Amino acid sequence: MTLKSMTGFARADGVHGESSWHWEVRSVNGRSLELRLRLPSGFEALEIGARGLCQEKLARGNCSVTLSLKRETGPLQIRLNEAALAQALAVAQQAVVVSRLKPARLDTLLGMRGVVETVESEEDEAERVKLAEVLLAGLVAALDQLVAARQAEGMRLARVIAQQLDEITGLVARAANAPARAPQAIAARLTDQVARLSETGAGLDPERLHQEAVLLAGKADIQEELDRLSAHVAAARDLLASDQPVGRKFEFLAQELNREANTICSKAGDIETSRAGLELKSVIDRLREQVQNIE
Repeated sequence: MTLKSMTGFARADGVHGESSWHWEVRSVNGRSLELRLRLPSGFEALEIGARGLCQEKLARGNCSVTLSLKRETGPLQIRLNEAALAQALAVAQQAVVVSRLKPARLDTLLGMRGVVETVESEEDEAERVKLAEVLLAGLVAALDQLVAARQAEGMRLARVIAQQLDEITGLVARAANAPARAPQAIAARLTDQVARLSETGAGLDPERLHQEAVLLAGKADIQEELDRLSAHVAAARDLLASDQPVGRKFEFLAQELNREANTICSKAGDIETSRAGLELKSVIDRLREQVQNIE
């Protein structure tokens, strides 16, 4: 059984150069694949690649992908802001003319704010490209873990669904073998209906009454519904063995199973069939809840 759930969580961590990072990927049920990416400022260019990787690995589900990045302080560089120094020097010279005091010393000018700057060394383009490659490789690792988690949950779902399909098969057999559906019981019921109508309906044609009773009995027969239920169960078992995303197909089958169970309940003319129909509806409702989790 290769079913996958749409629910899962995974995390991948790593370090590259002065940067440490971790990815967190969470997914829950969804009608289609919906992605929400949260990337640090300055790493928006990763979004296209990250979305492509998610679409390769996942078919359905609401998926949240978050990248956290911490960069250690790199080597510091001291730079002279020549424009600021020129402005400071010009002001100092003007002050000498106005005040007739001694010119300012160089160390005084260098101590002015903005003349000397301390900055981190800039990362070159090649290093940025390499970091992006490492980050995307980390996302692949996180997505692989998420897929494995969804597969593990899918195996649990498959066991539950297989058990529910067995219950449905048993209830279909129970309804099919209800004593009231035996030919002798049907004949006796028709005979009794015709007799009672003949006694109370003056001038009614017994042959016509018999035809009407047979017609009503035919409308109340549930064999077609039982056959369709069996066919739907067989199709569901095929889906359990599929290696493709089958969640949507399973949801459709569950709706069809529920429709047939409703018809059986509406047609049931005896207590045993009615009880089997109600139990069918209960099991199918539980099945419908489970299949909503399948990718």
